[in-house]
Amino acid sequence: MTELKLTRVGNSVAAIIPKDVLARLHLQPGDSVFLTESPDGVRLTAYDPEFAEQMAIAERVMHEDRDALRELAR
Repeated sequence: MTELKLTRVGNSVAAIIPKDVLARLHLQPGDSVFLTESPDGVRLTAYDPEFAEQMAIAERVMHEDRDALRELAR
């Protein structure tokens, strides 16, 4: 378990994420993270559910229309 410290930034509060956690999540300053509720509390992740859904749709379209896409690629 990793403890995060909270600090005031203007009118907001920010969590300080340790360098080793940033490295494990492949995050850099300015990146977005997502806080999702889970059965055991909350989860902080670099996973973007909206992006994952868009990629699943794109993969389905590419699979269904692979012959047309091959022809367009020529």
